[in-house]
Amino acid sequence: MTTTLWLRISSVIALLLGAGHTLGSRKYWSPMGENPVLQAMRDTRFETMGVSRSYLDFYMGFGYSLSVAELMLAVLLWQLAGAAPTDARRVRSMVGVIALATAASGFISWHYIFPVPAFFLLALLASLIVAIFVSR
Repeated sequence: MTTTLWLRISSVIALLLGAGHTLGSRKYWSPMGENPVLQAMRDTRFETMGVSRSYLDFYMGFGYSLSVAELMLAVLLWQLAGAAPTDARRVRSMVGVIALATAASGFISWHYIFPVPAFFLLALLASLIVAIFVSR
């Protein structure tokens, strides 16, 4: 199996992670359903840089930003897969940086959020590590 194939697999995993994150936030979501904390986030508004926002606005905005970053990662991994056959050393160093960021994100997800995205990040990390070793 080639580096290109492993990076394409990684790309698909990142795409699934981004799609899952986006679909999971189609509406205001809480694992405990509607609750006082969610209501307080919705109701607590403040002025910042000339606009009125709530804590829920920030929460949703950060979530959608994460979805965009995951989708961007999927595209970049697909593009790196195309470059791998001709520039393996350079691609390997970029994939190494992505693998480190993925490991950190997986730890954060496991520790602060919940296991499902951490499992996807673990699968992504594994495929990136294989791509690095296959490229040698």
